[in-house]
Amino acid sequence: MKTLRIKIATLSLALATVGILGSGCDSLTKTQKGAAIGAGAGGTIGAFIGKAAGNTALGAIIGGAVGGTAGAFIGRNMDRQAAEIKQTVPGATVTREGEGILVKFDSGILFDTNKSDLKPEAQSNLQKLATSLQNNQNTNILIVGHTDNTGSDSYNMDLSVRRAESVKSYIAANNVSPSRLTTSGKGESEPIADNTTVEGRAQNRRVEIVIVANDQMKQQAKQSAQ
Repeated sequence: MKTLRIKIATLSLALATVGILGSGCDSLTKTQKGAAIGAGAGGTIGAFIGKAAGNTALGAIIGGAVGGTAGAFIGRNMDRQAAEIKQTVPGATVTREGEGILVKFDSGILFDTNKSDLKPEAQSNLQKLATSLQNNQNTNILIVGHTDNTGSDSYNMDLSVRRAESVKSYIAANNVSPSRLTTSGKGESEPIADNTTVEGRAQNRRVEIVIVANDQMKQQAKQSAQ
């Protein structure tokens, strides 16, 4: 619990920092806020915030931000893709953050307990996600596996890696270039809920799929801003 409290405190500080940078922007869209924060904070500070808060997904999104007018261009593209994923991919929780998209699946949707083989219904969901990734070529995808704290640290780390790799393999098999896909297993190290409760542990068992602009989209965004 001490580690969890530290992470919550750090994340609170990070969010407060972003709130200061984005003050006066309450009426803006997420795309506009992302552009404003990106311009003010920059990728270096964003990456530090994400890492310090113990949130790999957040760090990947904020750390890769372009900011300014170019960031707004990227944000509009992400708005469209996020809406597409929400409409077409069952079982996914889709969140727009800054210049990226966070797609979250509870592990129970994708895998049986302590397994890394995808359930049949999970394959259908990921196939639909792969279609959206095919339709939006100028992105990179990070797949992050997480567990609760049941079992040993080493077992949980290995399970989270195997689950992330299983998702990657299935998406790649559905015509998404492996060069766009990277994985990370975080084991039990990045909880988003209280591991002392059944409900909290269920939330912590998850796979997060982070979608961010690749170099080509960033170049297009910078050209559009000229």
